[in-house]
Amino acid sequence: MSTLAVVEEILRETAVPMSVREIVERAGVRLPSKSKTPDPVVARDLSMDIKRKGEGSLFVRTTPGRYTLRALAAATDPARLTQATSMSALPQRKPAAAAPTSTRARTDSDVQGGGFAG
Repeated sequence: MSTLAVVEEILRETAVPMSVREIVERAGVRLPSKSKTPDPVVARDLSMDIKRKGEGSLFVRTTPGRYTLRALAAATDPARLTQATSMSALPQRKPAAAAPTSTRARTDSDVQGGGFAG
């Protein structure tokens, strides 16, 4: 059984959004991965499935780090599903800060090398 099949089974059983950690704890030995750290494996598989399949994915990210089945999310709150799948629902990054500018004029002693000898 694949990782995503196990995750689907667990999310159907619980019928609530779950964190990757909760999914892994509930899955236990059912996960096919023999990784010592299965959390990143499950998170990667879920993220890649959502990214590749888009609205065709069985899974949806309800909030950062929490997932549920698309069918369950649509049944409980269709507006939230639309918000969760839209790019505008993602947190916006702050613009990078501009480099500090100096108001002091450069002098010859500021420049080290690179000039003409003369």
